Amino acid sequence: MKVKWYGHAAFRIEAGGIRIILDPYKPGAYGGGIGYGRISDEADLVLVSHDHDDHAYVQDIKGRFQLIKEEGEWEVKGVKINGINSFHDDRKGKERGRNLIFVVEAEGLRLAHMGDLGHTLDEQLLKRIGRVDIVLLPVGGLYTIDARAADEVMDALGPSFVIPMHYKTEKCGFPIAPVEEFVKGKQYERVDGSEIEIRREDLGERRIVVLKHAL
Repeated sequence: MKVKWYGHAAFRIEAGGIRIILDPYKPGAYGGGIGYGRISDEADLVLVSHDHDDHAYVQDIKGRFQLIKEEGEWEVKGVKINGINSFHDDRKGKERGRNLIFVVEAEGLRLAHMGDLGHTLDEQLLKRIGRVDIVLLPVGGLYTIDARAADEVMDALGPSFVIPMHYKTEKCGFPIAPVEEFVKGKQYERVDGSEIEIRREDLGERRIVVLKHAL
């Protein structure tokens, strides 16, 4: 399974012979707060956690893709997708509405993209998510969980690979925390690139992997 980080919460997953793009942002959205470049790759599936411009801009994506932005279960060429309702805040959606967690199962691996998760996970939600080998985890706070809550979510899910997302960079002008707030005091790897390939035999002790944004 190949995992590529475009920037913000946008990723491209290649697994089981299909191409999946998750949470594509609109370049220049929110008064230029999103400074990452245009996502114009081809996709077979596009998964959108919620309908905000920094997560739901599909207009530049190429190919005859299937768009999924609701709760439910799908299977495409043997790749299983599970969209699970959660909230964009810690007040059951009263402030920012709903958020979808997507679990992608392929090649013997289970990856969870947490979207703009705004709260920690209760037992019911943990049961619905199930085993997680790889988690794409927001850590910047304010609009999502912060570093401390991200620690709780990470520990509850127990993945082998943790890839932080949705944090402040030189191309994200949002008033959120940088990734250093999350990795502080932890062992982590900073990859000199935007992509990582993960196989079942790579699973084991937890690895926090910080990618470079591709765009």
